[in-house]
Amino acid sequence: MARAAAEEKLYKIGEVCKLADLQPYVLRYWETEFPSLAPGKSGGGQRLYNRREVDIILRIKELLYKEGFTIAGAKKKLETELAEPVAAAPAVATEGRAEARPTLNHVKQELRAILELLRE
Repeated sequence: MARAAAEEKLYKIGEVCKLADLQPYVLRYWETEFPSLAPGKSGGGQRLYNRREVDIILRIKELLYKEGFTIAGAKKKLETELAEPVAAAPAVATEGRAEARPTLNHVKQELRAILELLRE
C-alpha cells in the first residue's frame, strides 16, 4: 500500500489547465489566495499537483464561476468544506491525526520532489 501512495499521479500545470479549462496565471493566482492549494515542485521548479489539489481547483472554479462566490467567499466556503470530514469523524478515530495531517502532507510533497529528482 505504501508503494501506491509513492506512485500517486502528479499533474503538471499544463495538464491541470487542460483538465480545469483555466489559464496558468489563474492557477498561480489561486495558489496565493487559497492556502489549501499548495502544489509541490519538481527539482526544476515545475509545479506538480496531486489528485486532491486538482479536485480543490475544480471546486474553486465551481464556487467562483458557477455559484458566483467572491474569492473571499469561496475561500471561507472551501475552508469549511475541507474541515468537515475531520470534524465529522469520531473523536477516538481522529485523536492526534488531525494535528499531524498538515505535517504529513508536507513530508509527502517533499518526498515526491526527491523522487522526481531521482528519476531525472
